[in-house]
Amino acid sequence: MNWTDYESHLEIYPPEDFNFEECLIFLSRSDREILHKIKSGSIYKLLKVKESLILFKIEHTENTLKVEFPISTPSIHLREKVAEYIWEWFDLERDLTGFYQMALHDKVLKKLVHSYNGLRIICMPDLFEALVWAVIGQQINLTFAYTLKKRFVEQYGESLCFEGETFWIFPSIEKIALISIDDLRKHQFTSRKAEYIIGIAKTMLNGELTKEVLLQKQDYEQVKKTLMMIKGVGAWTADYVMMKCLHNTSSLPIADVGLHNAIKNLLGLDMKPTVEEIKEYAVIWEGWEAYATFYLWRSLYDKKI
Repeated sequence: MNWTDYESHLEIYPPEDFNFEECLIFLSRSDREILHKIKSGSIYKLLKVKESLILFKIEHTENTLKVEFPISTPSIHLREKVAEYIWEWFDLERDLTGFYQMALHDKVLKKLVHSYNGLRIICMPDLFEALVWAVIGQQINLTFAYTLKKRFVEQYGESLCFEGETFWIFPSIEKIALISIDDLRKHQFTSRKAEYIIGIAKTMLNGELTKEVLLQKQDYEQVKKTLMMIKGVGAWTADYVMMKCLHNTSSLPIADVGLHNAIKNLLGLDMKPTVEEIKEYAVIWEGWEAYATFYLWRSLYDKKI
């Protein structure tokens, strides 16, 4: 991790192939987003480290991410945790050279890497958040998924007010493990999704599932199988979590509707490709399936390609 602590603020030095503006476009995709705010090209986010709530602001200047603390400057230990979070959030550890070299020779991706050069997978460092968000998004459109997340966070998350605005953090495992299915049904969650979300919280609370243990497993199929043992986690959800939280660049949510639509649009196909056809397209993506998917998703809400 490449950063400098100036006590009053941090400066984080991302790789050269990092495009903050592209990342902002992804982070701005829903006006119902509740876990960060974007104002005048800067990102505001609330983070909880142990019992401390830390509000930080990220702005991009030249080749630097400047991180400021609008309310009060946290301790050096907490500043380090913020820097580590941002480094992981924007996947800054990743060397994308291999991805770009591959994509420039791929008929599906070559337009995208020119248009979105520097875009990185926007990760979810917290495993519980990643699993719950993936479950919320199952079989509903993105707009309603964000609506459900907003209700979930406002009901069960912690918040902090600053200059008339409220900033939120995702609900804790401990809190969600204690609620009932009926509690979530009041917010338009189905009984099944409510059961899955509470079940995930209980599984994580008793230590049966941790990010650290999953990261120690090297084999893609082994990690996927472990995740799919959780009630409510199918193949798509497992791949999504591996991609967004566990940094597995081989993850390919092959049944994803957005992925199918993006390929159809890019190649001017009459029909969406089949799973078998996507497997054929993905042969050249080997090792970079997650980034291929993320760039294809990006193309769905942009007209410039």
